[in-house]
Amino acid sequence: MTAALAADPEKSEKFNEAVAAAEPLREKITWGTATEDEIATYQFLDDVAFSTVRQLVGLDECEVAVTGAAPIPAQLITWFRTIGVPLAEVYGMSENTGPMTFERFKVKAGTVGKALPGVELAIFPDGEVCCRGGLVCEGYLNDPEKTAEAIDADGWLHSGDIGEIDEDGYLRIVDRKKELIITAGGKNLSPANLEASLKTVALIGQAAVIGDNRPFVSALVVIDGEVAPGWAARNGIEFTTLEEFAELPAVVEAINAGVVEAMSGYNGAESVKKVCILTEEWMPDSELLTPTSKLKRRGINEVFASEIEALYA
Repeated sequence: MTAALAADPEKSEKFNEAVAAAEPLREKITWGTATEDEIATYQFLDDVAFSTVRQLVGLDECEVAVTGAAPIPAQLITWFRTIGVPLAEVYGMSENTGPMTFERFKVKAGTVGKALPGVELAIFPDGEVCCRGGLVCEGYLNDPEKTAEAIDADGWLHSGDIGEIDEDGYLRIVDRKKELIITAGGKNLSPANLEASLKTVALIGQAAVIGDNRPFVSALVVIDGEVAPGWAARNGIEFTTLEEFAELPAVVEAINAGVVEAMSGYNGAESVKKVCILTEEWMPDSELLTPTSKLKRRGINEVFASEIEALYA
């Protein structure tokens, strides 16, 4: 979708203007507070702009779109819903037979919805998300010790995730308990959320946040090799290798500006202050990524030890 819009910069700019105008209207329509004029204005923008893009990328007949398994920036959920793609997050795990939370209609971007019918949801004193109900499995086959670790005596399934439930019952996932970063100042941070935000920057394909016991948060970012040629062409830049591309002042400036924008929703202590730009893609089932492309943080810290130290020099 990004590539389709970027093919014509002038149309892309007009489309972005339409999205900006439609976003508050879509939000009001979602919560039933829009006036007839506001509904008509949104419908006009959908007819002349959004419906065409949905059709272009094959989402014109999409009635329900669901994302899960990894964090997604709230602004991306909002963007899709603004252009008429009903995207929402779902949350759950195999041990509870799939989802434990979902909200299809009144979606709060940045949350994974409310507990499904028959699901009891709770945040334990340490911040862990737990659930119980008929959808929780009986245990792991022939492994009572592992079962006892995951499901306590009262039937609560422990997710291993840290979360918060707001006053309306919507669940927000902070991060995995074991993934949380604690800065030198004692601030608990979610690297996964920061990394998801960093990857909204056009030129960034992969990211790993650094900050455990550090004075500030930094990140390693890998240039998206598929996006780079198109970006360079639109900006009148020529290059032969990604290494050369990464060192160009215009590229460094664009990435740093994108990082600042991506971090605008975080407070000062949480936001990424410096980045190291890398060019070699991290491959699955390596010392850097698991077979399912999850970050191996210990491996990343070891392989890029010198680059990380340079960020704090």
